[in-house]
Amino acid sequence: MPYSKRRLSFIARYTMLLSAAWPGVVTAQQPAATATVAIAERAVAPRAPTVAELLADGDRAFEARRATDALARYEQALSLAPDRYDVLWRTSRTLIDVGEAEANETKRRAAFARANELAARAVKANPSDAEGHFHQSRALGRVALSVAPRQRTKYAVEIRETAMRALAIDPDHAGAQHVLGRWHAEIMRLNGFMRSMAKTFLGGRVFDQASWGEAVRLLEGACDQEPNRTIHLLALGQVYRDAGDKVAARRALEAAVRAPLKDPNDDVYKREAERDLRALR
Repeated sequence: MPYSKRRLSFIARYTMLLSAAWPGVVTAQQPAATATVAIAERAVAPRAPTVAELLADGDRAFEARRATDALARYEQALSLAPDRYDVLWRTSRTLIDVGEAEANETKRRAAFARANELAARAVKANPSDAEGHFHQSRALGRVALSVAPRQRTKYAVEIRETAMRALAIDPDHAGAQHVLGRWHAEIMRLNGFMRSMAKTFLGGRVFDQASWGEAVRLLEGACDQEPNRTIHLLALGQVYRDAGDKVAARRALEAAVRAPLKDPNDDVYKREAERDLRALR
């Protein structure tokens, strides 16, 4: 039976009240299409960041010396682009910095080992760029320093070769100069027994190329390229000290203490420089 005008007016008012009390309810006053669009908009998930965005976020965190935050972004990027060169070397680099700050020896060694693996993959992805070779040499150096002295010499040939490959591509690469300078210094610091072992592992030709002069030249080169890097100044000061030049050692170590904070572990390097300075006096 048709509704009267009075009855229809009552239904309209009731429907409006119902719509006001429960806004999500589709009523005659709220078209179904409009409600469907609103629900669909609420259901849309936020857009996942791209690899480029993750790298940019990681770079900002790294520049702010937040290595753990940077590594989290690079790891996300790596999960999306596991064979991409710039993702691989950034993740390797940052794993080393995080590993250096890790107190647990097992975790520290695992970080260095994975950094070496990722750097090797970076080199495979782009063998013509120096950055991958440098980070592989750096990772190998950290792996070597994390084991007992008797085990270190077996890494020496590979560290030297990877650093030299980086310098063959970019002769002014400060990081590769640093690694190769440290290589010369570490060989020269070996005692008589360890020098004999190193000569056995490396062979006389490679072993005999190590010298304090080359250690100084290469680390001075690194400091010339990046004059305010604490890690370069610290290593140079230590080489001057061990080579017998305490005046130059003090000058370099004082510069390391004064240098601005740039790298994630610069606080640690500065404390080491301060300890070395106190020992010189």
